[in-house]
Amino acid sequence: MNITAQMVKELRDKTGAGMMDAKKALVETDGDMEKAMEVLRQKGMASADKKMGRIAAEGLIASFVNDSCGAMVEVNCETDFVAKNEEFKELASGLAQFVAESNPADVDALLASTCPKCGKVISEVIKEKIASIGEKITFRRFVRYEGNTATYIHNGKIGVLIETDKQDAELMNDICLHIASSAPEFISRAEIPQSVIDHETEIEMGKEDLQKKPENIRAKIVEGRVNKLMASRVLLEQPFVKNPDVTVGQLIEGKLTIQKFTRYTLGEGLEKRQDNFAEEVMSQVKG
Repeated sequence: MNITAQMVKELRDKTGAGMMDAKKALVETDGDMEKAMEVLRQKGMASADKKMGRIAAEGLIASFVNDSCGAMVEVNCETDFVAKNEEFKELASGLAQFVAESNPADVDALLASTCPKCGKVISEVIKEKIASIGEKITFRRFVRYEGNTATYIHNGKIGVLIETDKQDAELMNDICLHIASSAPEFISRAEIPQSVIDHETEIEMGKEDLQKKPENIRAKIVEGRVNKLMASRVLLEQPFVKNPDVTVGQLIEGKLTIQKFTRYTLGEGLEKRQDNFAEEVMSQVKG
């Protein structure tokens, strides 16, 4: 039987399944709409796409490191409850390992890749999890480094991945802990764009407590303030979190060089749910 675009659309409207899933179900059932709907329900596809309009700003940051590379991912869901679900945790950690081992170009390339363990396309794997877990799940972002890497994940909410020129597991772990705690923006002063320094200088120059001071005095005070501010944003100049008497730069001097680092905070920049959970539960009870 010829499966038309109209038939696919009708099945999608009825089930919320993806276009390719709907078409496959219709082909499998020789165009029988009712049987196709049953097939989709059995495969857990019937409600996955309908969940994709929801807000997903909870989830997990997960990572994977081996002898040759490391990767860190953020996978989002709708509630913290699901983020603690073992099935969701396995999905996030599995995706981190897949990123490390397959080195996808970007998120779209990742989603279009085939999982070697199950033989399914990653986007379909995620869709099946949406159906079984019952919430919107999105793969948001990833970072991958090669060579000597280390990672630290704090409760799935903050994640750090670093790359260094030498391997020193204990020291690298300490650096990861420090980055998670102190949130530096740059490795060294040389990485700070001049535009950032100019912007902060402009802000400091305009502060009220300096307006009555002579221009040359004001400039020196501002220079000192901006210098202190920049130091607080540079990893190598920050006091080491475990021993504030030394900077991170002093800690690693002669031992290793930090080449790259990435720090993720779960859900940063995403729209968050504003629902009152108690009201939500009551509304379901009343319904």
